Parts: sequence; C-alpha cells; structure tokens
Amino acid sequence: MSTLPSDLSDKIYEAQFAESDERLEAYADFVAIVKQLRRDCPWDREQTHESVKHLLIEEAYEVVDAIEAEDWDELAEELGDVFLHVLFHSVIAAENGRFTLADVIEAETDKLVRRHPHVFGDDTTDDPDEVAASWEEIKQQEKDDEEDERSSVLNGVPAQLPALLRAYRMQQKAAGVGFDFPDHDQAWAKVEEELEEFRAATANGDADNREEEFGDLLFALTNYARQADINPENAMRAANDKFTRRFQHIEARLDNAGSSIEEADLSTADRLWNEAKENE
Repeated sequence: MSTLPSDLSDKIYEAQFAESDERLEAYADFVAIVKQLRRDCPWDREQTHESVKHLLIEEAYEVVDAIEAEDWDELAEELGDVFLHVLFHSVIAAENGRFTLADVIEAETDKLVRRHPHVFGDDTTDDPDEVAASWEEIKQQEKDDEEDERSSVLNGVPAQLPALLRAYRMQQKAAGVGFDFPDHDQAWAKVEEELEEFRAATANGDADNREEEFGDLLFALTNYARQADINPENAMRAANDKFTRRFQHIEARLDNAGSSIEEADLSTADRLWNEAKENE
C-alpha cells in the first residue's frame, strides 16, 4: 500500500516534490536500523548525548573537507554520517521521553514554512539579501514571543563556534537588524584604526592590551571580509591549506637533497617556498 497521501491538494508544497515510496522506505529502514543498534549493540547502547556530541562536530568538519575537495562520493558518505547522528540523538531523546524524531522533523518543517513567507505566504521578493534579513527578523520575533523580555539578536550564535566563524556570524546577525557600516570604505577605515591601536599597544609593551587590540583588529578584518562577500573562516582554511602545501614542498625538496628544514638556512627555504608558489 502506498505510504504517500492519495491527495496532495491540501499540502503546502507542490506535489512534484513529494518523496517516492521507495525513498520513504529507505528512510524508514535507516531509522529502524538505528533503533535496533541502540538495543542490540553494546557500544551504541551505552552512548549518551554527551558521549557522542564531539563526533557530530567531527563529522560536520568532514563534510566541509569533502566539499572543499569536490569529492562528491565522499560528500554523500559524510552527509550520511551527519544524518546518522541526527537520528542517533533523536532516538536517545525518545528513549528518555524528551522528544521524538517526528518532533524534530515537524518543528523544522514549521520553521522553514514560517521563515519563508515569500515562498509559502503572501510576501514576494527576488532579493537574497531581503530574504536573509526577513529570516533574521522572523527568528527574532519568535524568540521574543517565547520569552518574557526581548532576547538578544546574538543569542542564536553558538559560543562553541571557532572564534573567527563566531565573529562572522555575530556580525551577520547585527547587520541583519541594521547595525552595520554603510559601505566598504568605512569598514576598511575601522580596520586601519584598529591596526594603529595594535601598533601603539605593541610599542608600549603592554602584553594584555596588545592581545586585546589584536583581537579588535581581527574582528574588524572579519567585518570587512563579510562586507566584501568573503567568509573569513573559509579564507583562513584556504590559507592554512596553501601554507601546508608550500611548507611540505620545502620539506620534500630538502629531504631529496639529503637535508632537512632544521638544517636549511632561511634563504634556501625562502627560495623553495617561491618555487612551490610558482608551481601552483
């Protein structure tokens, strides 16, 4: 018997996007397997939200690695691992009477519909920036409705994010409610201001103030990057990868010559660095 409703006319989405029976069965099998693992596997059975939370972070980074490598087979596998963790946490929660996988799906479905009034409501726009701003406004209103006092726009940015990414997301949130430099020039002027303050702190030999001013400089650079449509986290990852490639080129060339990075002088290392740069 078909698991799809016979009449999709009352659904908010178009019938062409409904999943097939075959795909729904594959999903149901996946859920059933996770549930059985919780019952029959000694390792899976003893896990808690706390014991596996770090693995979810690791899997998310492996998804990012696959995307950057443009390895689509690997991406499919890593997305499956992330999906597994979503199911695993949902099953644990259901066992403890907290919520079910259906609750997770229904809540996210409702949120997607609410925050896309230009798709599922009467609003109209073709501007991605307007969509992003509307999303933040609706999200803020939802939080205010849930709490007695107005919540902060920044509350939705996890403190556990890497510092550079957290700065970027906070700035996005603030910009979404109008707290932003009006143009690139003023954002860059802030970078130059923070650079001068960092230089002054360095000249004064004040270690604590120097660290604070360096943080302000990074924050200002992150904000300028955001205005220039650059994700600083992605840019820093790319820079790290580039440094790794070029440094390992130096190591390999020196090793082939019977030397090492510890033994080489700076001019030799610099020459090999430039060689690696030219090869790219």
